[in-house]
Amino acid sequence: MQYHFESKHQLLVAALHMLHEENERIARSRIDHDPADPRALLRAVLEEFLPVDDQRATALRVFAAYYARSLTDPALAEVFLSGDQPLERLVADLIAAAQAGGRTAPGLDPWREADLLVAGTVGLGGDVLHQRRTLEDVRRTLDYHLDKIFAGDRGAQP
Repeated sequence: MQYHFESKHQLLVAALHMLHEENERIARSRIDHDPADPRALLRAVLEEFLPVDDQRATALRVFAAYYARSLTDPALAEVFLSGDQPLERLVADLIAAAQAGGRTAPGLDPWREADLLVAGTVGLGGDVLHQRRTLEDVRRTLDYHLDKIFAGDRGAQP
């Protein structure tokens, strides 16, 4: 380990980068992309941040521990505070594409919706880990908000 990393801190930062990459790879392999159903795709993306299985529960716990440390560690904070906000961008792009196709309620701001969905889903996932909420309750909350976003969906299946 000392050959590759000069310090424990460098190891921690590298491990966090690897964890992000591995979780993204796993998430991509699980999400079934159906371009005809943007709501289902968005829900599947967000569900990756809920502790629905052991792998995601462990990842959420590890990210929470890293995040807590990042509040006092600038190098770790850089990993979390990426300027391009890739997750929020993905969610905003999915909403914007659905909006362009007339699949959402009118007047939405995709970036504001993405901010709320990402932060809310991650926070609610933490509540499930703490057993403050059930996974079923969190899914109902997520579906409630997605129903509001997709209220104007003229392409939805009857």
